[in-house]
Amino acid sequence: MNHKVADLKLAEKGRLKLEWAESRMPVLMALREKARIEQPLKGMRVAGCLHVTKETAVLVRTLQAAGAEVSWSGCNPLSTNDEVAAALAAEGTSIYAWHGLSVDEFYWCIEKTLEFKPTLTLDDGADLIFTVHAKHPELCATILGGTEETTTGVHRLRAMAADGKLKYPVFAVNDSETKWDFDNVYGTGQSSIDGILRATSVFLAGKTFVIGGYGHCGRGVAMRARGMGANVVVTEVKPTQALKAVLDGFRVMPMDEAAKIGDIFITATGVRDILVERHFRSMKDGAIISNTGHYDVEINIGDLEKLSRGKREIRPSNEEYLLEDGRRIYLLAQGRLVNLAAAEGHPSEVMDMSFANQFLALCRLAKDGKTLAKKVYELPPELDQELAQLKLGTIGVAIDALTDEQKRYAADYSAGT
Repeated sequence: MNHKVADLKLAEKGRLKLEWAESRMPVLMALREKARIEQPLKGMRVAGCLHVTKETAVLVRTLQAAGAEVSWSGCNPLSTNDEVAAALAAEGTSIYAWHGLSVDEFYWCIEKTLEFKPTLTLDDGADLIFTVHAKHPELCATILGGTEETTTGVHRLRAMAADGKLKYPVFAVNDSETKWDFDNVYGTGQSSIDGILRATSVFLAGKTFVIGGYGHCGRGVAMRARGMGANVVVTEVKPTQALKAVLDGFRVMPMDEAAKIGDIFITATGVRDILVERHFRSMKDGAIISNTGHYDVEINIGDLEKLSRGKREIRPSNEEYLLEDGRRIYLLAQGRLVNLAAAEGHPSEVMDMSFANQFLALCRLAKDGKTLAKKVYELPPELDQELAQLKLGTIGVAIDALTDEQKRYAADYSAGT
């Protein structure tokens, strides 16, 4: 059996989710139809480790339509949609993913995807690439290259490349403008609020909403929280990001201060220990804490448990911690990605461009991977403009174009006052 999922009986519900996503992802669907004819991935074996959502399933189908064999695992223990995983398995896709994996099961699933000796890898967080390098270095000889979806993974891979340890080329899909400035900002903003609301049903208007980190993801959450009427507070360690938050109209202060006044907290940094024991000690009774960073290390759950005399699941993806002094703190999604563990992840429309980048990067690696150096690459900026133009067309938006005279003027460095 080439799959392990929660329940194959969920497949029909999963297919309906896929059909909905496909109706909302016109750019990737257009690339699929072209690839169905040209077969740019014919003969390729793609191992993927990425959240199993309905949008991911559209990408998997597109890779298969382009001629690739695919084997898949989820990149987070709580982010797999079991209905979608069942739909892919029922179609014959090699997939090992279910919601609620243990750490051992998580890595077992990655190992299973490597059994067919991939020629390309696709990552979200770089756990697949690190597993290949640490446990199966012999596979690097036949892997043409890989792609990486998220900021955390790109940081890990750049460090690996700088240390001379990266054994095949990787495209940092995350660093494409049509990914980080749309998926990370608008996708994370909307889906993180969605996850918080599903887990709590709390009223946001008037609440003090504390965001740890004002990178692209934190900025997106801040925009959406303010739009819902929350009073947004930002914490930062980077002066330029803190200044941006101030000029965008948000309050900025250290987390030690924000912990005393916050009603809802979300971390979005990619760094560990953003919320720790001293913060929990000063939080209000009823404070809600969550994370939208890739790993579950931003909230120190061990510290929270040490201060607590009991916990219970008060509603799905919402655990109430009863502290020794009687205060209650509510942890969402076990400190994992709240937008995926408690909701459905980013909307299909914004993942359309992100996964179009993934697809085109894999096609480039299938063609040129053998000739590329073993380092982290970015996709060409011209591709961003092409994808953005395609996306605008699908939503009925037209824009201006430079005249030949304007182009000449823009390139004329001798022009002055």
